[in-house]
Amino acid sequence: MIGHMIVQNVTHRPLRTLITVIAVAVEVTLVISVVGLTSGLLSDVAKRTEGVGADIMVQPPSSSIIMSFTNAPMPISIGEKLRQLDYVQSVAPVLLQFNSNGLEIVYGIEAESFREVSGGFVFHSGHDLAGPDDILVDDVYARSKKVKVGDTIHLFNHDFHLVGIVEHGKGARLFVPMATLQEMSGAHDKASVFYIKCDRSNHVPAVADEIRQVLPRYEVRQLKDFISLMTSSSLPGLDAFINVMIGIAVTIGFLVIFLSMYTTIIERTREIGVLKSLGASKGYIVKIILSETTLLCVLGILGGVGLSFLTRALLVRLVPTLTILITPGWIIKAGLIAVVGGLLGATYPAWMASRKDPVEALAYE
Repeated sequence: MIGHMIVQNVTHRPLRTLITVIAVAVEVTLVISVVGLTSGLLSDVAKRTEGVGADIMVQPPSSSIIMSFTNAPMPISIGEKLRQLDYVQSVAPVLLQFNSNGLEIVYGIEAESFREVSGGFVFHSGHDLAGPDDILVDDVYARSKKVKVGDTIHLFNHDFHLVGIVEHGKGARLFVPMATLQEMSGAHDKASVFYIKCDRSNHVPAVADEIRQVLPRYEVRQLKDFISLMTSSSLPGLDAFINVMIGIAVTIGFLVIFLSMYTTIIERTREIGVLKSLGASKGYIVKIILSETTLLCVLGILGGVGLSFLTRALLVRLVPTLTILITPGWIIKAGLIAVVGGLLGATYPAWMASRKDPVEALAYE
C-alpha cells in the first residue's frame, strides 16, 4: 500500500520529479568526475614516472611532488657528483617544460644517459633522437594527434621533426634534446630532475642517504616512495579542492530535495489531513516523505552513474591523453553522499508534514 502511494506521488508531478532526479544525478556526476579526474591524473603521473626505471630521483629544494610544478634551478654539473657516488650505475638529467597548449609535460633528455637509466625506448616506428630539432612522441600522443614519423610538430614556437613513435610509459609523452630545450627555455646548463639507477636494489636506501649528505637541501626521493605519495590526501591543496567540490555537490542535492519536498508538502496538505484523520501516525507520514525522497535519490544515483561514464567517454574522446578513473568505491561513496544530502533536505518538510493538524489540513484549499 505504502509503496503504491509513493510511486503515485512521484509520478503525479513528472516534470518536478525529473528536475529533482537530474539535480541528484548532477550531484553524483560532479563527485565521481572530480575524484576520477584527480585520481586519474595522479595515477597516470605515478605509472609514467615508475616507467622511467630509475631507483631515485633528485629535485630542487622544496619541489612539489607534481613534477609539472618544478622549474629548472639545478646546475647540470650536479650529475657528475652523483655519478661518483658508490653503487650509482647511471644518472640521467631531465629538463621539464609544461606545454600549456597540449596540457602535457615535455622531457628534455640526453638520449644516451636516459637510455642507460630507463633501458631505452620501445619503438613503434622511426629511430631515437639524433638532431637538435628531433622529437619523439609516445603512441598515445601519436594516436590522439594523428601524427606519424616525418611530420612536423610545432612546440614552444619551434618546429620539431618527428623521428620516432615510442611505447608510452617512460615519464612523458614528448621527448626532445635537452640542449635544445635548455636554449629555448633560457635554462642553460640546468636540469629539473635527476633520475638515478643503482647497481642493485638493496643499495638504494644507502645511495639515497649519501645523496642527502652531499646535497642536504635537495629533495631526494626513492621512486617507490614517490609513487606512494601520488594520492589526493598527500596533496593538501588537492584534497581541499575535492572536499570543496563535494560540498558544492551536496549543497545542490540538499537544496533541490528541500525545495521539491517542501513544495510537495504544501500541495498535499489536504491529502496529509485525510491520512491523519484515518489514523496515520506522525511516524507514518515521515516515513512516506523520506521513502519518496529515497526513491528520487536512487533514480538520481543511477542516472548520475550513467552520466559519469558518458562524461568520461566524451572527455577522453576530446582529450585522448586524459586519464579518468571511475572506481566502484567512489560510486558507492557518491551514492551515499547523495542519499544523505537528500534525506537531510527532506527532514524539515517531513517534520512539517507530520505536525499538521488534521482539521486544518482537511479545510485547506
